[in-house]
Amino acid sequence: MSEPARYVIIGAAGQLGSDLVRGFDGAGALVPLTHRDIDILDAGRTEATLAALRPTHVINTAAWNLVDRAEDEPQAAFALNGDAVGTLAATCERVGAAFVHFSTDYVFDGGKRTPYAEDDAPNPLSAYGESKLAGERLASDRCGRTVLIRVAALFGIARSAGKGGTNFVETILRAAAAGRPLRVVADQTTAPSYTRHAAGAVWHIVRAARPGIYHVSGSGETSWYEFAREILRREGIAADVTAVTAQEFGARAKRPAYSVLGHRALRALGHAAPPPWMDGLTAYLAERRALSPTAPRVP
Repeated sequence: MSEPARYVIIGAAGQLGSDLVRGFDGAGALVPLTHRDIDILDAGRTEATLAALRPTHVINTAAWNLVDRAEDEPQAAFALNGDAVGTLAATCERVGAAFVHFSTDYVFDGGKRTPYAEDDAPNPLSAYGESKLAGERLASDRCGRTVLIRVAALFGIARSAGKGGTNFVETILRAAAAGRPLRVVADQTTAPSYTRHAAGAVWHIVRAARPGIYHVSGSGETSWYEFAREILRREGIAADVTAVTAQEFGARAKRPAYSVLGHRALRALGHAAPPPWMDGLTAYLAERRALSPTAPRVP
């Protein structure tokens, strides 16, 4: 008789990690670990922790996500997104666990104008994208049961409040509440992804137990500018929003002009693509209000 599944989630307090915990269906054991429980930069303690837990699956959502800051601190980005991922993958191989790791649409250069397939050649434009691609390659090289899941433009309730917590939706709402004029990039197209919707697809992939690369993101596509306008429209907020080019905005790191992800591999597993990003935004805003029904709409 095979051993019951035992899923260890690293980064369980984050946007995606917390929704993976919430979306767990109870088939097997779930062990959620936060940064207090495990620091994957500490290879020795990480291996000891996982050896003691004896997981059948390790799901890693920990990452350096400070895209612009990575341009000035590439060593820190590569340490967490690259080297630590490789070490974690090697540990999974030794303890006999499948390794599920998350990457990003920013591994692509944005030269396409149709959704990126899982086997399209990566060509990152930024230190952040390069560090995530390094993690992909190290994970695949060091664990034979690696599942790589690329995600895009995540927004989830775990980043709607709390010290330092934010996502694009909250950034827009807080800026509008403060009366600040908004300059939002209009020439970069993505597929915003509600983490609760993404989590359902992720669990389907994990349970299918087929190593490979998968894309999980909201269906459809939009520019960051149109996304911002839709957020404000849904909340009934009049704000000064100006569309700018990426060059005019002047972010430190270069982003792909088009980074919409296709879902061919997910569909091959018999799972539909996640719901449209607009549905994700509707659900997110409803959940946000439910958590604080008496509070003003904008924190």
